[in-house]
Amino acid sequence: MAFSVNTNASALSALQQLQKTTTSLSETQERINTGLKIRSAKDNAAVFAISQNLRADFRGYDAVAQSLDRSISATDVALAASEAIGDLLLQLKERAVAAADAGLDSASRAALQEDFNQIRDQISTIIVNASFNGTNLIDGGSDQVVAITTPDATQNITVAHENMSPGGSIVTFGPSSTFATASQAAALVAKIDSSIGNLSDAQTRLGSGAKALQTQRDFTTIIQDTIQRGIGNLVDADLARESAQLQALQVKQQLGLQALSIANSQPQAILSLFQ
Repeated sequence: MAFSVNTNASALSALQQLQKTTTSLSETQERINTGLKIRSAKDNAAVFAISQNLRADFRGYDAVAQSLDRSISATDVALAASEAIGDLLLQLKERAVAAADAGLDSASRAALQEDFNQIRDQISTIIVNASFNGTNLIDGGSDQVVAITTPDATQNITVAHENMSPGGSIVTFGPSSTFATASQAAALVAKIDSSIGNLSDAQTRLGSGAKALQTQRDFTTIIQDTIQRGIGNLVDADLARESAQLQALQVKQQLGLQALSIANSQPQAILSLFQ
């Protein structure tokens, strides 16, 4: 090996190796700090692109979940209101049947009539208040629930409007229906019976829609969890492995510094040639 004070090949080689170790140590520390092994496209362009697409899907499903949550709430409010209306219809039938008794005295029928009217008016009050986030599925309007189910918003679940307002297609007697005679009360009994049947059908439709929404919401949670695990498998760092790698590189860096120090001292040996 030639002796030269101008070029120290051993020191250059040791320096190059030390720089590689330092670079690897920096990358390992960055993976530990961020918890990611793929932080940008320069780490692995293909894997980074895949993970970004998955992140976009995950964010899309966030919007899906929000849409489903709003729709479930609106449908739940409508169902709760319909159940309350059903209870009122049963009370109305009880009063009307009692008033249809031809042998009932006028004072008793008048008391039943007053009670009937108050219960009847509660139906309209419930309907007016059966709104969630501006959506009322059971009034005389045309609101319906349309929940998106895919991150590209191309598919949805629809829950149709059910008009439960008195005088509508479900509650067939009007908002001012009442009775003053036994025959009028008997006629109302028939309408109330019809309304009870119609309400049952409407509740079935609302219940089916609510179940479909909840099933889709549960499925959306599963999909998001799966996507999140998939992203983690692609880009998350194995911190146990990185910890072991960090310790190894730290030792390697120390040895590299010692090797560089030794290499830098070699030109001093040339002085002995001239003594």
